[in-house]
Amino acid sequence: MSLTRRNLMGNGSIGAALLMMGSACSRPDQKASNDLAALDGVETASRIKSGELSAEEAVEAAIERTQRINPEINAIVQKTFRRARKEAVSASGPWAGVPTFIKDLDDVTGVGTAFGSRAFPGYRGKEQVPLINEFLGLGVVSLGKSTTPEFGLSATTEPLSSGKTRNPWNTNHSTGGSSGGAAALVASGVVPIAHASDGGGSIRIPASCCGNVGLKVSRGRNPTARPDDVVGPIRLSVHGAQTRTVRDTAAIAAALAVQDNGLEPLPLISGPSERRLRIGFTTLGLGGLRPVPEVDAATRNVAAQCEALGHQVEEVELPIEQGLDKDFSLYWAAFAHSAVTFWEKKTHLPRNGMAFEPFTLGLTKHFEAHMDRFDGAIARLQTVEGMMNEFHQNYDVVLSPVVSAPPPEIGYLDGGLDFETTLDRLTRYVQYTALYNITGAPSISLPLSMSDNDLPIGSMFSANLGQEAMLLALAYELEEAMPWAGRRPPLFG
Repeated sequence: MSLTRRNLMGNGSIGAALLMMGSACSRPDQKASNDLAALDGVETASRIKSGELSAEEAVEAAIERTQRINPEINAIVQKTFRRARKEAVSASGPWAGVPTFIKDLDDVTGVGTAFGSRAFPGYRGKEQVPLINEFLGLGVVSLGKSTTPEFGLSATTEPLSSGKTRNPWNTNHSTGGSSGGAAALVASGVVPIAHASDGGGSIRIPASCCGNVGLKVSRGRNPTARPDDVVGPIRLSVHGAQTRTVRDTAAIAAALAVQDNGLEPLPLISGPSERRLRIGFTTLGLGGLRPVPEVDAATRNVAAQCEALGHQVEEVELPIEQGLDKDFSLYWAAFAHSAVTFWEKKTHLPRNGMAFEPFTLGLTKHFEAHMDRFDGAIARLQTVEGMMNEFHQNYDVVLSPVVSAPPPEIGYLDGGLDFETTLDRLTRYVQYTALYNITGAPSISLPLSMSDNDLPIGSMFSANLGQEAMLLALAYELEEAMPWAGRRPPLFG
């Protein structure tokens, strides 16, 4: 089944398609289960539409799970339960009554936004950006704001402002970042889906760490969230969701897709394709580094599974020049510099460690120390899209690790460490995801493997600009061939 959003809207609403997915694609364990935590978003929406479950019941059950599980994972920065209960009564739309959270980098009218920082106490945005309007317009009911590192700048969610967010698979380990709170809430069954965003891996990294599905869509695929890339010409960030199933990810991506944007239209993908793909796999990162042995082995095992499914699989080297990781780090540092200098202009105060974390201040100083390299870094980053376009003439999909190691222990990437240590550790850990923020191409993390100490290891599949449908069809196929639905973290439901 392949239905475009425009066709669905023309036929009444996208809700009809979601109902079909809910009845046709439900897993047997979901149909038989009375445990609402085990239901994905499509199934939850379907039960609410059919009257089997009310929106108020779905929201109340999620609130109960939140109160029980969040003290263990610390994934919420602000709770809006009273508001959620009121909204559940009148919820409408294809996902009416499905409980969720909004990442604390984006405004929700009437709700505070802290940006994972101590620098903006009491801030409340006056209006929602189009992306949040679209997401909430699906009928989902937000229970509050999920945690994020300061300004979303890190690959772990351990902000000083709200404390360390912990992985439901093992609370001594990181959830990843920057959508770490969203990932933990979904992995633990508190909610089936949660809003997330990705400017350098911030959907895919937490999905890998927490055993979720995480899709970064193409640049321009969804409504602009805010002018967050004002420091340079490359728009890095897109928005999406943390989910536990491919069909939830596919449904959200289709529902939020802007179709008239020059990209190939994104249909609602509901299953695998018969098309066999040319898959190039690599374990070599942007900085020329390899992952730890068990991540390398996991990637090669997934490559072998793809080959067993009939795809053409070949180990490749991407056409990436050395030093790209350093260019991206400088561009990333420019965002910290922009946030800090904005605060200085608004408050007329000098930057300090009471407002900002050491890592944010370190990135700001790093940018200022290397400003003479900035234009050259941007120019080099802008050449990458063309090189990858040429590469994709021979390969449909790239398979790689998401990160270079399983989820690290809490504190290993802590922004309170000295800046050079933190930057070096982050650079080594995040070797793969940023490439597709630079090119704007779609990329998805799938929870296909587990580490020796029972922590999730994601595999990343990436394609050329506008090819989300191909990735989602492959994801459905791998979800059947290497199923993860039966795996649950110790903290679940």
